[in-house]
Amino acid sequence: MMASSISSPADLVIEKRDVRFGRNRSLERWWHGGDAGRTAFFNALSSTFPVGEKFFMTAVRHYRDEAPEELREQIQDFIYQESMHTREHVVFNRQASDAGFDIAPLEERAARTINWAKRRSPLQQLAATCALEHFTATLAHDLLSDPAHLEGASAEPARLWKWHAIEEVEHKAVAFDTYLVATRKMTRFRRWLKRSTVMAVTSMRFHYVIYRNTADLLRQDGKNDLTTWLKLLSYLYGRPGPMRKLLGEVFAYMRPGFHPWQVDDRHLLKAALKDLALSDAKGATA
Repeated sequence: MMASSISSPADLVIEKRDVRFGRNRSLERWWHGGDAGRTAFFNALSSTFPVGEKFFMTAVRHYRDEAPEELREQIQDFIYQESMHTREHVVFNRQASDAGFDIAPLEERAARTINWAKRRSPLQQLAATCALEHFTATLAHDLLSDPAHLEGASAEPARLWKWHAIEEVEHKAVAFDTYLVATRKMTRFRRWLKRSTVMAVTSMRFHYVIYRNTADLLRQDGKNDLTTWLKLLSYLYGRPGPMRKLLGEVFAYMRPGFHPWQVDDRHLLKAALKDLALSDAKGATA
C-alpha cells in the first residue's frame, strides 16, 4: 500500500477572516433563483453545518498536541475558520426560519447523526471529519470553478456560500494531515483501510441526511413531487452536477496514496476573493 508523496503546500495560508453576511436584510423564501429545489438543497446543507462543524473542531483539536508546530498552527486556523462558518450559518438558518421554513427537524436529524458519531472512538471521529471535509472541499472547488452553481441566486447568500467555499479549499487537508499524525504508528494498510471504511459509512449517512432534509423542506413548500425532484436531480447530477462529482471523489479518496492537495486549486481563490472584496482578507466585513 503506497503512501502519498504529496503533502500540504509549504506556502499554504489559512487566513483568519471575521466576515458577516445578511445582518440587515431578510432572506427570500426561494433565494436560489426562485427555484424551490435548489433553495431546499442549499438550506438542507446549511442546516447541518453548525452541529457538524463543532464536531469537526472537537475531532481535530483532540490530536493537536501530537502534531508538529506547523500543523498545530494550521489546526488553530482551521478551528477559527470553522467557528466563523458556524456563526454565519446559524444566522443563515435563522433567516431561513424567518422566511417560513421549519429548520428545527433538519437540525435535529443532523444532531442525531453527529451524536451517533460521537459514540465512536476519537480516531474514528477524526476519520469521519476527514471524509466530510473532503465532501465540503469538493463542493467548494466546484462552486468556485463553475458560476452555474449559484446562477440566479440572491447576492447576499451567494456571497456567503462563496466565502465558505474559499475557506474550505484553504483548510481542506488539515483534518487529513492530523489523521496522518494520529495514525503514524499504524501500518499503511491499516491507515488506508480505516479511512476508506469510515468514508463509505460517512458517505451513506451524509446522503441520507441531506436528502431527507431536502425532502422535508420541499414538503413544507408543497413541492415534494416528481417534477421538482427531476429538475433538482438534473442540477445535482447533470450540469453543473455537484453531487455527481462528489460521488466520483468518494472513490478518489479511497485510492491508496490519496492526499487532498493532489489537486492544488488555490488559483480559484484569488478571483473569488477579489469578487467578494476580500483580497486583503484580514478584518474584512461583508
